[in-house]
Amino acid sequence: MESVTKKQRSIEKLEKVAFILKTLSHPLRLSVVDLLSQHTKLSVNEICEALNSEQSLTSHHLSNMKLKGILNSSREGKNIYYSLKMKEVVKVLACMDNCDAITI
Repeated sequence: MESVTKKQRSIEKLEKVAFILKTLSHPLRLSVVDLLSQHTKLSVNEICEALNSEQSLTSHHLSNMKLKGILNSSREGKNIYYSLKMKEVVKVLACMDNCDAITI
């Protein structure tokens, strides 16, 4: 019975990792996570400026990551600020930094 429980936990963990990887599987999304890992919160305009990206495309990706539970957002006046909700995604970036298979 114990091995079944461990196997189930392993399957649940793999499903969560697959969900995170699918959600982050775009260079702009990875860049947003990297940027937000270094700041408590940033506005859409600050993110666009830092990443040199178009607002409409960036907003689309931010909305998608918020919908999937990766990011939080809050409105302050005219600005919408984003922050990391799922802090575990930063570990994905750390794994990529330490991966010998990625030679860029």
